[in-house]
Amino acid sequence: MKKILILAGGYSKEKEISIETAKSVFYELNKDKKYNIKVVNPDGKFIKVLRKFKPNIVLNLLHGRYGEDGYIQAILESEKIKYTHSGVLSSSLAIDKELSKKIFIKNKILTPKFIKYSYRNNINKLKFIKYLQEAIGFPLVVKPINEGSSVNVFICNKHNFIKNLKKLNEYGEILIEKYIPGREIQVAILEDKVLGAIELKPTRKFYDYEAKYNPKARTKHIIPVEISKHKYQEVAKIALKAHKILNCRGVTRSDFRYYKNSFYLLETNTQPGMTSLSLVPEIAKFNNITFKNLIKKILEDASINK
Repeated sequence: MKKILILAGGYSKEKEISIETAKSVFYELNKDKKYNIKVVNPDGKFIKVLRKFKPNIVLNLLHGRYGEDGYIQAILESEKIKYTHSGVLSSSLAIDKELSKKIFIKNKILTPKFIKYSYRNNINKLKFIKYLQEAIGFPLVVKPINEGSSVNVFICNKHNFIKNLKKLNEYGEILIEKYIPGREIQVAILEDKVLGAIELKPTRKFYDYEAKYNPKARTKHIIPVEISKHKYQEVAKIALKAHKILNCRGVTRSDFRYYKNSFYLLETNTQPGMTSLSLVPEIAKFNNITFKNLIKKILEDASINK
């Protein structure tokens, strides 16, 4: 029997989402009796458990910091164990919104204007607001540099900017970027090929944490996306380009805003969710790939030091 160690939980603010993802994946894989599956929360005893179980593959279903940022990947590399999703460098670059945006810009991928803000800088708030108005323009978005699932993301105008800025003080540094209105379109890549796209119409102001994971939020999912074939090919090409320049593997999901006939890439997620409300399984299903087969494809792409 093939031994699969599923990593779930972790220490990030997305811990509960990781656990829900693991439940969904375990349920599907456990139907197939050829797998010996163990689900582990990578705590202080993780390496000991890893060496004792001796898995053929580690299925990394962690989200956010320590699970999606190259940290756990580095441990798995040192233990020479195959693991799913992107490698150490790709993971660390993709989750860092500042570095990934710089890479996008260098490779001529359109992304919203941004600056990095440090709470260590004792600046005059009124002068800072004036500077932001000139450099980026309101409304704008404040967000952590290395969180996922839209955790602690706020859309700000001049009046609520300082209030929202204080809410992210724990991070030390954050990203401030231009808010792009328009349509929310997300594109999935699997095995270095475009899997498909989906459009989201949240009843909330944007596709935030509640819109993603609360069924009562009633976010409308539109698939296929209602755009021309030419524009679909354009956004698919950008998502694949982002996937490749970050040297990702397995599955990724790139998030876009479509505004005034242009696609703005917000970020590329190296470990998108796999819950019942997640987008990649929905895109896969639309393209006749079952949830179980999607998981198997991710497992087949597991590697060391890629």
